[in-house]
Amino acid sequence: MLPTSAISESTPLSPPAREALARDLAASVAGDVDFGRGARAMFGADASNYRRIPEGVVFPRSADDIAATLRLCRAAGVPVTMRGGGTSIAGNSIGPGVVIDTSRYLNRILAIDPEARTARVEPGVVLTTLTREAARYGLTFGPDPSTASRCTLGGMIGNNACGTHSVAWGTTADNVESLDLVLADGTPLTVGAYSAAEWQERLALPTREGELFRGLDELERRYRETWRTRLSGYSRRVSGYGVDRLLAERGRSVAQALVGTEGTCAIVVGATLRLTPLPKARVLVVLGYPDDIAAADTVPAILTRAPLAVESWDWELQAMAGSGAPALPEGTAWLFVELGADDDTEAAARAQDLLTHVRAGQPGGPSAQLVTDRAAQARLWRLRADGAGLATRDTSGGEAWPGWEDAAVPPERLGSYLREFRGLLKKYDLRGVSYGHFGEGCIHVRINFDMVSEQGVRVFRSFLEDAADTVAAHGGSLSGEHGDGLARSELLSRMYPPEVIDSFAAFKRVWDPDGVLNPGIVVDPQPLDANLRYTRRAELPLPVLHYPEDQGDLRRALRRCVGVGKCRSDVGTVMCPSWLVTKDEKHSTRGRARILQEIVNGEFVSDGWRSTDALEALDLCLSCKGCSSDCPTGVDMATYKAEFLHQHYRGRRRPAAHLSMGWLPASARLASLMPGLVNAVTRSPAQGLLKRLGGIDRQRAIPTFAARSFVSTHRRRHRAADRTPTGQPVLLWPDTFNNYLTPEVLTAGDTVLHHAGLAPRLPDKGVCCGLTWFSTGQLGIARRVLERTARVLAPAQEAGLPIVVLEPSCATMLRSEARSVLGETPFTTYLHDNVVTLAEALERYAPDWQPPAVGRTGVGQVHCHQSSVLGYDADERLMVRAGIDPTGMQRSCCGLAGNFGFEDGHYDVSRAAAERLLLPAVDGAGDDAVLLADGFSCRTQVQQLAGRRAAHLAEVLAAGLEEPRR
Repeated sequence: MLPTSAISESTPLSPPAREALARDLAASVAGDVDFGRGARAMFGADASNYRRIPEGVVFPRSADDIAATLRLCRAAGVPVTMRGGGTSIAGNSIGPGVVIDTSRYLNRILAIDPEARTARVEPGVVLTTLTREAARYGLTFGPDPSTASRCTLGGMIGNNACGTHSVAWGTTADNVESLDLVLADGTPLTVGAYSAAEWQERLALPTREGELFRGLDELERRYRETWRTRLSGYSRRVSGYGVDRLLAERGRSVAQALVGTEGTCAIVVGATLRLTPLPKARVLVVLGYPDDIAAADTVPAILTRAPLAVESWDWELQAMAGSGAPALPEGTAWLFVELGADDDTEAAARAQDLLTHVRAGQPGGPSAQLVTDRAAQARLWRLRADGAGLATRDTSGGEAWPGWEDAAVPPERLGSYLREFRGLLKKYDLRGVSYGHFGEGCIHVRINFDMVSEQGVRVFRSFLEDAADTVAAHGGSLSGEHGDGLARSELLSRMYPPEVIDSFAAFKRVWDPDGVLNPGIVVDPQPLDANLRYTRRAELPLPVLHYPEDQGDLRRALRRCVGVGKCRSDVGTVMCPSWLVTKDEKHSTRGRARILQEIVNGEFVSDGWRSTDALEALDLCLSCKGCSSDCPTGVDMATYKAEFLHQHYRGRRRPAAHLSMGWLPASARLASLMPGLVNAVTRSPAQGLLKRLGGIDRQRAIPTFAARSFVSTHRRRHRAADRTPTGQPVLLWPDTFNNYLTPEVLTAGDTVLHHAGLAPRLPDKGVCCGLTWFSTGQLGIARRVLERTARVLAPAQEAGLPIVVLEPSCATMLRSEARSVLGETPFTTYLHDNVVTLAEALERYAPDWQPPAVGRTGVGQVHCHQSSVLGYDADERLMVRAGIDPTGMQRSCCGLAGNFGFEDGHYDVSRAAAERLLLPAVDGAGDDAVLLADGFSCRTQVQQLAGRRAAHLAEVLAAGLEEPRR
C-alpha cells in the first residue's frame, strides 16, 4: 500500500524554518503558540510507551485558530496531531509536527437540553465537568473511562473511549449525534446521521461538502459487502475505523464513523452528545473468585441480569493499593457488579437475584459483599479508577508497562482467551496483572516488559505479534477502547484482511488526501517498536539521593510517571497545587516529569542538569508531596526537585532565597540571641532591602521571632522544678519553626503529653532534620545535618524511644526523606518506625487518655505532608474524641509550603492556591469554630492572608485541660 502523502514522511524542520512557522502561527491565531524546548519535551509523550518530539504546540481559542494552524502547517509540509488530556495509552496524541491542545481554551459546555437529553460541547471539556453539570438534570454521559477527571471529550471521540458503564450505556460512538469539524484543508463542516433523502441531497452539493459525500458514497458502494461480512458487530471493536457505520442498516452516521479515527481524518471542534438518565438507586455486588479466569467464566451469566457495570480487580492491585484499600470478600480476583433500580428495595432484590443466578449449580459459588452505601461504593470505584497507575509496579517492585493494554474479546470467549493469554505470558517468561471491563471482554494488563534494552524490545515486539494473533483467533479487537495509535496500528493486518485495511486507507484519503493529520496512525503505520521512550540514556553525574523505592536508580524513579495525568485532575486530591492554579502542563507533576525524563534521555534536552527548562518547570513545584500519594504510580516530585536543584547549582551561585530560607535553622539560632533587635529590623523601613537581598517576595511579612526559644524556657523550667518525669518516655522534637518562632506550640504539646501520662524530654543537644536544606537542594548539608542528628539521637535509638514531632514537614523529613538522603541505615529505619505525630503518640502510647471536651467545629488546613505521607486518620480520631468536628478541615495545599510562598515571584500562585479551598473555609467559619493548622506554613498563610490566627491541635487540647500536669 502506498503512503497517503509526502507529509506523512516529513522530516523535522530546520531551526530557521521552525522559527518562521512559529512566528506565522503567533501572528495568525488568537490562542497561544509555544515552540520552546520545554513545551516540545512535555508534549512529546502521553501515557504510552512512545515519544515523538513535536515542532511546537498551539493552544487555539476558536475553530478559526485551528483552521489557520492547518493552513500554515499544510504550506510548511508539517503534520498536525490533536491532543486533549494527553492520557492516551496507545501513543495517538503525540506527533512529529504541530500538536494542537484544545484543553486550555476550547473547554466550554455550550448547552444542555434536558428534554432532548443532549449536550453541546467543545472538544477540550473534561468529562467530569460535563457529568457534574448533567447530573443537575438527572443525566450523565454514558462512557466513563477511569481518566474521567482529566480526559477530554475530544480525546474520547478520537479514541472511541468506553469505560466502566459501556456494558449498559455504550461506547462514545454510540452516544454521538453530530460533530462540528474543521477539515484538513480548513473547511468547516457539521456531520451527523442521514436518511436516504438527506444523503442524496449532500451528493448534489457543488461544494467541498458535496465532494466529500460523493467520495464517501463511492467508498460505501465499493466496500459495502466487505464491511458487512468482515467487520464484526462486537461492541468493543475499536481497532481500525468504524467505517461500517456508513451502512444504511447501521444508521448512515458520518459522525459515528469518525469517532475512533484518532484525529487522522478531521478535527473535531464541537460535538452534540446524547445523555443518559441516571438510575435512582444503585447497589454494588462484589464477587470473589479464586482467580481471574474463574471470574471471566461467570461473566455471561452475570450479563443476563442487565448490569450497569461488570469490572474486574486483582489481588496484586489490591496489595499495591496498600492499607487504605477497602476490604473485599474472600478471593484473589473480584468482579464489581453494579445494578441500577428505581429504589433501594428493587436494587436489593436485583442483587439477591444476581447472587442466586451466579451461584446456581455451583456449591458455595463466589464469595460476595453487597455495598449499598454511596460513599463506600465511591471508594471502590476510586480504587478501580487508579488501576492503570497501580499496575505500573507489581508486588515485588518491578516495573510494568502498557503496550497490550486493552485488547478485547466477546465476553463468551473471555475465559478461553485468558487461559491462552496466560500461556503466552509464560512462554515469554513475563508477568501481567489483568483487570478491566470484563462485562465486555476488555482486559487491561500491564506487563513487566524490559523496555530499556535491545533484547527486551525484541521480546516486546514478538510478544505483541503473538498476542495479536491470539485476540484475532478469538474474534476480538486489538483495542477495546484506547485506539490503535503507535502501539497497535502495525498489527491491524493480523486482525483484518487486506481489503478491510485498504478500505481504511481509502476512507482516510477521502477526508485527508494530503496526509496532514496524525501520520503513522492506523493508516501507513509506524513500526510498533519505533519511537519508544526509554531506550536512550544520557551520561550524567550519579544521583546524590538514594531512591530506596526504586533500587537507587533515578531513571527508574522518573519512569514512574507514565502519563496517567491524575495530577491534572481537580477531583479530591492534593496534587498538583500549581496545576490547579495555572492550568499549564509545565506546572503539573507530569509536565515536570517529562522534562526530567528528557534530561536523563539526553537526546532532546541535551544540557542535562543545567537545563533552564527544567528549572522553570520546577520553579512552581511546592514540594507538597501530594503526588507521592495521590499519583497512583507514586511519583515523588519533591524528591526529584531536590536532586535537580542540587545538581543544577553544583559549583554555581545559588538564588538568594536558598541562602536566606535554606539556612533558616542556623539564622534562627543566631536570631534567638537578640530576637528583639532582629524583629525591630525586620519591621523597620529596612525590611524592603532585607527582602530583596533574601529573595523574599515584597508582599510577604517576615515572621516574628519569639522572645525566648522553647528549648531555653523548657530547660530553665525543668531545672527549677528539679523533677524527673515518670511514665512512658518520649522525645519531643524541638523543630526550628516552633522552637524559635512559635514556642507556644511546643509548650502545648509538652503539656498534653504530660497530662496523658507520658514523660516527654528533649534531645540532649541541638538537633535538626535538615528539611530546609533538602527542599532547596543543598543535599550535602542536609546529609551532614542528619548525620550529626544521628549521633545526638544514638542513645534514644538504642532505647527505641518514640520521637513526637509536632511540625508535619519535619516529621515527614525524618520519617521519609531521611531515607532518601542517608539511604537504608539502622538510623533511618529507627526514624521511619518511631517518628510519630502528637495524635499518633497519644493513640499508641496513651490509648486510655481522655482528651478534654472541646465541643467545637474544626475549620482549617490539613498539612499537605499529613495528607501525602504521615496520614491524618489518627488526628481525626483524636479530634472526634475531643468533640471537634473535623469535616471543615481542608485536604489540599495551603499554598505557602515552607519557603515556596515566601520566594520572590511566587506570591500570586501561593495566594491563588489558598483561595481554592482554605481561605473560603476560613472566611466562612462560624463564631464557634476553632481554626486549626498543625503546620507552621499553614498557620502563617492563614495569618497573612486572612488576618486570623490558627492553632495547632496541641494548643486547642492544652487550652481545654483544667489541671495540666507538670
